Amino acid sequence: MILVDSNVLMYAGGAEHPNKALALAFLRRVAAGELEATVDAEVLQEIIHRYRALNRWPEGRAVYDLARGLFPEVLAVTGQVMDEAKRLADGDVALSARDAVHAAVVVTYKLAGICTFDRDFDRIPQCPRVGL
Repeated sequence: MILVDSNVLMYAGGAEHPNKALALAFLRRVAAGELEATVDAEVLQEIIHRYRALNRWPEGRAVYDLARGLFPEVLAVTGQVMDEAKRLADGDVALSARDAVHAAVVVTYKLAGICTFDRDFDRIPQCPRVGL
């Protein structure tokens, strides 16, 4: 099972961009059942936050609905996940809070990695980037 980062969903649902085709191809593989993937609650929060901050909520709603349609099961961000995020943050002063939470979800739920365009995950050996 692979965790899907919000940026994959946002590129897929957004304007033309070099990452759009890669994101769409990945999500098509998920929809076809070729890949097992999921999202966590933080991914959904990021979609809401970003599109509301940009005052582009109609587009954000469509991206959110895409995510929920593809990923009906959402992994919880629990106290155990947050404790792991804290541990990861303690080990890397440059790690953002959001990346720490996603990496902690991968570690806690024993996922294969994260599908993301964010190269910061390359610094987290317990959370390899996969799938694109």
